[in-house]
Amino acid sequence: MNKQKIIKNLQYKEIKDIDKLINTILGVIVLSLVVFLGNRYFLDEVRADDTTTLTAEEQAAADAKKAEEEKLAKKEKEAKKDIKNLNKKLEKKIKQKENLEQNLTAIQRAVYSTKRAISNTQSEIEKTEETIARKEEEIKLLEENKKQKTEILKKMMQEVYANSQQPFLYIIFEKDNFIDTATNVDNFLRMKEKIMQAIDEIKQNQETIDKEKNELSGVKDEKNKLLALKVGQKKALDNQKVGLQVEVNEKAASIQKIRSKLSALKNDLNKILGKSYNTGDVKDAIKFANKSTGVRKGFLFGMLSIESRLGASVGGCNYKESRMSSYRKTIFKDICKSLGYNYKKKKVSCPPRSYKGTGGAMGAAQFMSDTWKGYASSISAHTGHKPADPWNLVDGVMAMALKLKNDGATKGGKVRIKSPCSGKKVYIKWEEYASMKYLGWSCYGLTHYAKNVQSLAKNYNQL
Repeated sequence: MNKQKIIKNLQYKEIKDIDKLINTILGVIVLSLVVFLGNRYFLDEVRADDTTTLTAEEQAAADAKKAEEEKLAKKEKEAKKDIKNLNKKLEKKIKQKENLEQNLTAIQRAVYSTKRAISNTQSEIEKTEETIARKEEEIKLLEENKKQKTEILKKMMQEVYANSQQPFLYIIFEKDNFIDTATNVDNFLRMKEKIMQAIDEIKQNQETIDKEKNELSGVKDEKNKLLALKVGQKKALDNQKVGLQVEVNEKAASIQKIRSKLSALKNDLNKILGKSYNTGDVKDAIKFANKSTGVRKGFLFGMLSIESRLGASVGGCNYKESRMSSYRKTIFKDICKSLGYNYKKKKVSCPPRSYKGTGGAMGAAQFMSDTWKGYASSISAHTGHKPADPWNLVDGVMAMALKLKNDGATKGGKVRIKSPCSGKKVYIKWEEYASMKYLGWSCYGLTHYAKNVQSLAKNYNQL
């Protein structure tokens, strides 16, 4: 009995201890919540107190900062809008220029065709004149022949007449005289008949040749009229060609002006956004240029591989050793000066050994100084580097991409060219055309350079 009571008391005590433990835990939780909520309330109060305790100067600075941010946001929005509008305008102008160039090409072909027609007509007129002259010579010879035969007939008639003056009885009684006279008369009659036949033939030939001559003169007149017509057409086409060329030049100037504005706007936008791209990695530089211009990454890789071994080989000569022209030397010095470089120490490509030429190409893209000058503002607009640096990898790859794009590298399909090797019309890819323009138009560019670039382009993914 005592044992059961002890066990029951122990169980009651355990339950009581558990309740006490639970109450203790709940008390700790409640206390923690109170402390947490109290701290949060305290911090909110402090923040509220801090906000309300900003000085007028601090508030003015905060307002000015906000206003500046809003101003920059507005400028960014306006710049992007202007860039979008200018891009649309640029596309429209480029399309108009392309249409004008197509019309100009058609007119140039028409001029060439008309010039060929004029040349053929002139040749035909010359041949006709030669034939007419030959016919006139034939008529002249026939006239001479006719005169000769008429003269012979005249002499024969005079001889017969002289014989007929002898007395009739003398002719009859003189046997020999009679026979001779009779024979002469018979011969004369036969000769006269032949001569008259010959004269008739001469007259007929004269009439035939004269008719041919007149027909040829008519042909010549028609040819002269056709020639005058073709000359007039050519003159009109030449005038039209000049007018179209003026329009093409105006469109080109307008496109260049828009591109300059775009470059300036993009540069301003980069300043607003605080963007300036730089990297030492050639793959990143290629990706960046591809994204900005649309030129295929593999194609850029192939070009860079040949031009400078991916930027690793940018030249080993100074400006004097390169034998660059005075004109390029002046621009080269200006570029170095603007970048803070010592032009005497800056390395450029050496003169070629396999053919006559000069060096002076700069950086990864191997641009000559005058070519770089023409692209400098566009490069800066895309990379944010101002001035653009030909020895900077990003600027160099961007320069290459911009030039290749300008020469049609982003176009699809093929273009027809006159082969620098055979002179025949051939079709090549636009990328091949752009790479030939980059190197310099040559047979080697078509058969080796452009093909090697395309072959190397496949290795981009291994970079």
